[in-house]
Amino acid sequence: MLTLFSVLTVLPAVLALHLLEPELVLPAFSILLFVEAAFAVIAARLIHSPASADDITLWDLAGGFTLIGCAAAMFGEPDQAALFLTEQGNPRAVSPP
Repeated sequence: MLTLFSVLTVLPAVLALHLLEPELVLPAFSILLFVEAAFAVIAARLIHSPASADDITLWDLAGGFTLIGCAAAMFGEPDQAALFLTEQGNPRAVSPP
């Protein structure tokens, strides 16, 4: 399971580095990690594994994804996140009042 989530994190991150503008990488990576945390929580709820202090559980992965996603969101600037979430392209014409 750890390998699956590692691959699901690395591949989109590498694609984002090559396809997105540099200022949009951190907001996109943050969103990716939050989505993966949600999938890890769903998988942890569906798969009941015995609790052991020695093993890494899906709950641990979900917490790690959330923590790293929060860090990526904090290191990115708010205008970068707004740029990521708004429409790209030509600005709209301003209509007269």
